[in-house]
Amino acid sequence: MKLIRTRPVVVALVLLAMPAATTRAQQTAAAPLRSPDVIFVPTPPEVVQAMLKVAKVGPGDIVYDLGSGDGRIPIAAVKEFGAARATGIDIDPQRIKEAEANRQQSGVGDKVRFLNQDLFQTNISEATVVTLYLLPSLNVKLMPKLKAELKPGTRIVSHAFDMGDWAPEQKLEVNGRTVYFWTIPKK
Repeated sequence: MKLIRTRPVVVALVLLAMPAATTRAQQTAAAPLRSPDVIFVPTPPEVVQAMLKVAKVGPGDIVYDLGSGDGRIPIAAVKEFGAARATGIDIDPQRIKEAEANRQQSGVGDKVRFLNQDLFQTNISEATVVTLYLLPSLNVKLMPKLKAELKPGTRIVSHAFDMGDWAPEQKLEVNGRTVYFWTIPKK
């Protein structure tokens, strides 16, 4: 009989512990995966437009924005340039929240998604266009991943920073800011 009386107590204790466990899981999910490599500095709208124009983004494209911040580039790729889909990747959960709020307001529906992931770990192989605004050292570190995962012909556009020895095919000046453009070569 003691077992029958203790079971409700055990069940009650398990139920009381569950909200605490859920809260810890939610807190862990909201914590950054690791410290961001760069601080968030938004790309000005005229630079976003120039980046997407030089990449010739259109209806057949799948755009990946690495370090997507508030989501302005993936949203513009779909909304203004007609990209089929766009994915923004950012390691900072606060940026993902902002991007999701901007996505909801933009009316792009499920054509745009945001992933709270480490861009060095995320599979980007389906991209036809990759955009980024990182530091030169990160661009150089990212270059082997881009060349290994992306298909020949995939276009890459960087705001402000080049990729070391990999010479850009185009270099634009937009209101005092530089935009670099590359294409993944045939293997």
